[in-house]
Amino acid sequence: MAKYLVLWELNNSLAPVDPKERGAAWLAMMEMIKQDLAEGRDSDWGCFVGETKGYTITEQDDVTMMKNLQRFFPFVTFKAMPVVTVDQIVEVAKSLTG
Repeated sequence: MAKYLVLWELNNSLAPVDPKERGAAWLAMMEMIKQDLAEGRDSDWGCFVGETKGYTITEQDDVTMMKNLQRFFPFVTFKAMPVVTVDQIVEVAKSLTG
């Protein structure tokens, strides 16, 4: 299974103007995030201070990850980048030395 750094950003044009509605929307999204963390779908999640964007660390197969991200569309956009481990980099480096 691949590990991904997923950068997310809220679509501010779809955010409620009313603070109470906006707070309710954030709370609904946080419940989904907390469930993803509790079930091990994501290993870390964060929001950048003062911004409406952040990151997630997840380890899922490609199709499962795409299905899970679709739960947040169109309110959130994503950029997913696969990452490799130190051991994988060591393997690549060793292949270069012969």
